[in-house]
Amino acid sequence: MQQLTPEGQNLVNNLAGRYNLSTDAVIHMIISVSNGGGTMAQFNCPELGGSGQWMQGGMTMVGDMFNYGLKNTVNNLCAEISNALMNTQVFPIIPAGTPGSNQWWPTNLGSPFSSGGQNNIRYAVFPNRLAVELNGQVTVYDTLDNNIGGVSQQQGGDTSLTFSSQYGTISVSSLPIISGSGEMKNPPRTNFAEPEYVQTQPQERPAPVQTQQTPQAIQPQQNLSNESANGIVELIEKLAKLHAAGVLNDDEFFSKKAELLNRL
Repeated sequence: MQQLTPEGQNLVNNLAGRYNLSTDAVIHMIISVSNGGGTMAQFNCPELGGSGQWMQGGMTMVGDMFNYGLKNTVNNLCAEISNALMNTQVFPIIPAGTPGSNQWWPTNLGSPFSSGGQNNIRYAVFPNRLAVELNGQVTVYDTLDNNIGGVSQQQGGDTSLTFSSQYGTISVSSLPIISGSGEMKNPPRTNFAEPEYVQTQPQERPAPVQTQQTPQAIQPQQNLSNESANGIVELIEKLAKLHAAGVLNDDEFFSKKAELLNRL
């Protein structure tokens, strides 16, 4: 149950009695108005018709849209709560630097340049430091020489954060951790202009397929086809007829004959 100061408990009891509501319903509405800065509220209270909205100045929406009596009750209740929050400390003050406080970061960091949050993550930017709260756990990072311009959360259920700097988009997990329980998934980077290093296992290269080549000098000569051999024999026979006719002398005949025989 939400803790209350003595003044806050008196306020809850008074409103519950006058509006005929349970204390849990009143506390729910106080928290809703408080989260809306005292000027608006989004609530889901079964005793007040389920889901609804209230805005200071008269705009009220309830689940039963034509139940004007219920609208009037919600409007009056939220207006009283808004006025009470301006003058009454309803909830105990949570010390700065502790989970649940509006100043959840370590007090030694001072005041942030900017802060924000989304889903279950809050962040605050300081000189050379970035504080991140995830599920109540605070981690402080060294931002090195980055000028942080904005922090964003990855979509699709991933809780990893990135931020923009003069070097582009950087992963928060790549920054050195000053304090906290965050885990660095990658080694600290000093040159953020270079793409982030991802270590991979070396792949074994397949052994080259060796093919044994026979030097051309020792390759066996291919045998001539039958047609080539028959042609050489016919040439020798013609040479013999020319030699017999006296056209070729002995040296010319035997020289040409030897040349043709070497081709067989």
